[in-house]
Amino acid sequence: MTDAPAKPAKRLELTLRALVLGSLLALVFTAANVYLGLRVGLTFASAIPAAVISMAVLRAFRSSTIWENMTVQTVASVGGAMGAIIFVLPTLVMVGWWTAFPFWTSFMICAFGGVLGVTLSIPLRRALVVNTDLPYPEGVAAAEVLKVGSRGADQTEAAVRENKAGLVTVIVGAVSSTAFAFLASARVFTAEAVTYFRLPTALGGGATGMGGGVSMALLGAGHLIGLTVGLSMMAGLVIAWGVAVPLLTAMQNTPGAAEAAAMDVWLNQVRFIGAGAIGVAALWTLTKLVRPLVLGLTAALAAQARRATSQTLDRVEQDIPIGLVGLASLAAVAAIGVLLWSFTAGTPLAPHAPMLVVGGLLYVIVIGFVVASVCGYMAGLIGSSNSPVSGVGILAVIVATLMMVAAMRLADIPADPSVIAYALLVTAVVFAIAVIANDNLQDLKTGQLVEATPWRQQTALIVGVIAGSLVIPPILDLLNGAYGFVGGPAATVVGAQPLPAPQATLISSLARGVIDGNLPWNFIGIGIALGVAIIVVDEILGARTRARLHPLAVTLGIYLPFSVVSTVVVGAVAGRIYDGVVSTTPFAAVARRLGVLLASGLIVGESLFGVFTAAVIVSSRNSAPFALLPEGSAWPAMAVGAIAFVIVVVGLYGWTRGRAAKV
Repeated sequence: MTDAPAKPAKRLELTLRALVLGSLLALVFTAANVYLGLRVGLTFASAIPAAVISMAVLRAFRSSTIWENMTVQTVASVGGAMGAIIFVLPTLVMVGWWTAFPFWTSFMICAFGGVLGVTLSIPLRRALVVNTDLPYPEGVAAAEVLKVGSRGADQTEAAVRENKAGLVTVIVGAVSSTAFAFLASARVFTAEAVTYFRLPTALGGGATGMGGGVSMALLGAGHLIGLTVGLSMMAGLVIAWGVAVPLLTAMQNTPGAAEAAAMDVWLNQVRFIGAGAIGVAALWTLTKLVRPLVLGLTAALAAQARRATSQTLDRVEQDIPIGLVGLASLAAVAAIGVLLWSFTAGTPLAPHAPMLVVGGLLYVIVIGFVVASVCGYMAGLIGSSNSPVSGVGILAVIVATLMMVAAMRLADIPADPSVIAYALLVTAVVFAIAVIANDNLQDLKTGQLVEATPWRQQTALIVGVIAGSLVIPPILDLLNGAYGFVGGPAATVVGAQPLPAPQATLISSLARGVIDGNLPWNFIGIGIALGVAIIVVDEILGARTRARLHPLAVTLGIYLPFSVVSTVVVGAVAGRIYDGVVSTTPFAAVARRLGVLLASGLIVGESLFGVFTAAVIVSSRNSAPFALLPEGSAWPAMAVGAIAFVIVVVGLYGWTRGRAAKV
């Protein structure tokens, strides 16, 4: 009698524990991205830290598999990506339409726009993921991390050690940045080391400023974006504060102290120059992708058509059935229609609701599919973190507001704040589609490389959208109540330093300016010309050297506060120095991966502390709830903070290198 063949191990993939863990991580990374995005205008990809945490937690279950870890990573990644909706959603507060973020309305914008982002990109999976040579840098990296660290018969002891070291590194980074942020809020450290001054009369006597922040989150963001992008932002900083601000204050003889004069010119003039430059850079970046997008889609769809004669599909080719995709899309569109209709109730738009709702839905469907295709391709080409998705928001709001202007003239709709708000609402839905499509094809690439089942992963994507959408409204409410936003109403704000929210500020300014016809076109025109010049310089550099400028990064350097930009640049330089130091060691690859995890931990720790601080500020009505020293104390907080910042950063990188050496 022969022994029966051994049964293959059960394939665990879309499990309850994976969905729960992924949803919990999605809440964390979404909150961190909301805070970081409002502060610096950047978000970070959470796929790799989520995968590392998942592998460490699920290792407690002997039955855990690489596909379960992939499910956790997918849910957490798409939830974190949902946080980028803050590039648009706060505009409804900035224009005064909302005073807070109504939960169900905000949730519906995020959730149903995000679900459409998933369903509209499912038909693109074979075209843009399977039958393509797009690199998908983050998707490939996440797959490699999963293969190295997940439980399996071929897993090495070194992989197990690296997995544990990765989790410890994330935790150490998060705890360090939380402690540093607490000491800054306690006034033991100064959050910013900034000085303003006037140039000598021989140089025009203009005002300007210089300095930096002591923020671990910004340092981590700089590490992740890399040296090239960081130096591009530095170029924008020099243009703004080394040229534009001192030149304009000198030419206009701006009165007042150096700080008042410099900030007045930067806020009311230079930022609009930056806005014009950002618009041009975003359009240029999108335009450069049109040709490869068309060629890639044409070739991939042709290949898919040749395979359509096959009646059986392998497990790795099984998407959610197209009928269910259609039903889910229709349900999302219907919910968005209800949202748009209810929005017009009680406003001057109500008599025109049928026309506006139909037009809004057509705009969402048509532009949404185009956006899903473009953003999915951009993510595959240059990575979801580097994809200029904010450019989609700029284009979407311009088109939406122009459509509202046309509707006002055709249907004799009176000028009213509801017109601007409706355009921003539709833009927010389209942007939700964009940010999810920008992320989920990256995740589907990871799934393809680890041979996951597509329909299960697509289900996980929808779960991640819902998880991220649940946390965004309350987090935004907290941050709005505690800090407020630059350019928004301050009546309910407790804190004294509003969050910059750069993209949302720009989009709200564009919407109001197009509807009201009062944009400062002179400064925007200068910005447009400057954006063209930056693009020309970048193209010349690319043709003659290996050096490049990133036009979008340069223009963000003009638009963001200099204390933010300078700290991000420091992080980019520090990350490059660290990578260079470890590059000659036998554990270089491990050290670089741990460096990325350290940077992610730095972002998560400080960002979550920022959210927690907002909750305390709102509940206590105290703008400095953790202050240990009185304002204006003689304690040298600026010097102490700067010294401590350098010591902690050097110590953390040294510790990370040592940790990598032991793996």
